[in-house]
Amino acid sequence: MNASSKTTLLEESPFVSTFGKDPLVPAVRRALKLAANYAFSLVKPDGHWCGELKSNATITAEYVFLRQSLGLGFANDAEPLRRWLLSEQQLDGSWSIAPDYPGDISATTEAYLALKILGYPSDDAAMVRARDFILSVGGVAKVRIFTRIYLATFGLFPWAAVPELPAEAILMPTWSPINIYKFSSWARSTIVPLLIVYHHQPIYTLPNGRSAENNFLDELWCDPLDKMASYSPRLWDLWRTDALGFAFVATDKVLHCLGGLRRSPTRTYARKLCIDWVLSHQEESGDWAGIFPPMHIGLLALTLEGYTLDDAPVYRGLEAVERFAWKDKAGKRVQACVSPVWDTILMTIGLCDAGLRLDADSLKSAVDWVQARQLLGPEGDWRVYSPQQIPGGFSFEYFNAWYPDVDDTAAAILAFVKQDAGSASSPCVMQAAQWILGMQNRDGGWGAFDLDNDKLFLNKIPFSDMDSLCDPSTADVTGRILEAFGLLLQTGELDMKSLFVRRIEYACSRGISYLDSVQEPSGAWYGRWGSNYIYGTSNVLCGLAEAPAANACTERMTALAIEWLKSVQNDDGGWGEGLDSYKNLSRAGRGQSTASQTAWALMALLAHCSCDDEAIRSGISYLINSQASSNGHQAYWPETQYTGTGFPNHFYLGYSLYSHYFPMMALGRYAKAKGCLALGDV
Repeated sequence: MNASSKTTLLEESPFVSTFGKDPLVPAVRRALKLAANYAFSLVKPDGHWCGELKSNATITAEYVFLRQSLGLGFANDAEPLRRWLLSEQQLDGSWSIAPDYPGDISATTEAYLALKILGYPSDDAAMVRARDFILSVGGVAKVRIFTRIYLATFGLFPWAAVPELPAEAILMPTWSPINIYKFSSWARSTIVPLLIVYHHQPIYTLPNGRSAENNFLDELWCDPLDKMASYSPRLWDLWRTDALGFAFVATDKVLHCLGGLRRSPTRTYARKLCIDWVLSHQEESGDWAGIFPPMHIGLLALTLEGYTLDDAPVYRGLEAVERFAWKDKAGKRVQACVSPVWDTILMTIGLCDAGLRLDADSLKSAVDWVQARQLLGPEGDWRVYSPQQIPGGFSFEYFNAWYPDVDDTAAAILAFVKQDAGSASSPCVMQAAQWILGMQNRDGGWGAFDLDNDKLFLNKIPFSDMDSLCDPSTADVTGRILEAFGLLLQTGELDMKSLFVRRIEYACSRGISYLDSVQEPSGAWYGRWGSNYIYGTSNVLCGLAEAPAANACTERMTALAIEWLKSVQNDDGGWGEGLDSYKNLSRAGRGQSTASQTAWALMALLAHCSCDDEAIRSGISYLINSQASSNGHQAYWPETQYTGTGFPNHFYLGYSLYSHYFPMMALGRYAKAKGCLALGDV
């Protein structure tokens, strides 16, 4: 069935009775029909969805660096790349890490360099404004560590002014307090190839030539004659305040004095292990870890070790990078990641909640597409610390067998069971649930990719200036798992006396205890993967509403959270929270209303409160009134703010479909609470 036939069916669907006299209900049903039609207009031919995953200028700039490093040139891409980069520049000349966010020195420096590489004139007004901004905040000396590394590869920053990473780190055994598997999956998959880059300390050619002291960016230095900018506090200051930080910085200084151990007798063997690791972790499709940074660094590592552009690992890697590109009238940019599995799962949940007939072809196709991507093979770094556990997870991207995502896997269970309650006892769902059970951390919560990946002291390593080297338990992931497990038990498809069910109940009890331990005094929960306290609180409240093992503690937590959510509702009936809440707790739940965040708040309240609650009705009205019609048959919710989180305070994401499927979920659940079907018998 094609999209046009689905649209016709929705428009001709009979009006479902039992609306009573509530004017909101028919308005909700109409909004959902228009939204569903819009969703169908976006579906791929094989039944899945994948919206653009927006981030900031650094990823596209680093794509430019990659092509320049490898001598690939830009052919017909230079102009589209320039056009998009310039479109992201702010009025003050800066580039930020998210819309409506202050300018960022690293993002601005990388965008400026990319534009120069692409041949954009440095005396253009846009470049002058960028240069003025960079100098006003301290110049290139103030950029983050990763930006330093990229600049160093072009001779624009001294390698001596970058923290050391000896290749021998790959030799550390898994029982060691510090080894590559103690780092988060995203850090690990980037660090291993980076060990090779650090060993070679390459200097690549720029448009003005190749030099270890290239002056291509001298105009961005406050003092271009002194580029040995410090990247860590003074040892004396650390000695008095931070013993562990002192130890790491002192070790880094010793490594610099020893030349990074490049002459160590173990270096050849360590380099071989690094390359073997990189090659073994490359997908058949060419991807590494499903994210751009390890793909970029992995390609540099392979070519530095003698691989040519025509060799299969490099060739496939370059093809994978190009699949991350997005090109339209705005220009060409590169995504940090792609989100097809995540988008398809959540769109399926949205359509199920909206009342689409559960055996509709569109839902069957979507579920089949996701189920075919369950990861049951021998890959997976999670096996290092959980070798006896059976596989069953799902990843976020098209190709990422090594890093299934706990959050995606829990959401997949929700989608499968909502579409077909009978699937609760299917091998697919059972394996997914068992894998999640095996990934529960010792504190009772769940992280995103690894087990007990909570060695936060690693963030004191000089290399880490983004506080993101670990993947500990988070409230938002834990809440979604409680919701998935609770729904699973409610289907009646499982033997309630089985060991499997008892394991789920025990895991949920531990999860609730963890959530109790991390609830803020205000009643909110921190949102690690979405912005911010509204997201975390929504996931937890939806989970607590479904989870078994509820108790007086659960009731207290819930009451406090509901009170907080209602207290931060905006006058227009919606909810919003700016990214500034990650830095300033007083800004929690405060910000311009958005469709996605309003939907999160509504789903949380609908799970516990009467659908006639005034806060809920105001929120539903906001969603109805903020929907924008693209034509007479389709409508969507426009949203420019980023409400997704990569690394709090450092990297944010704009999921282009968040403002669509989350409102569908909220409106659909409201319609169900009112006792009517939203879309009818399609």
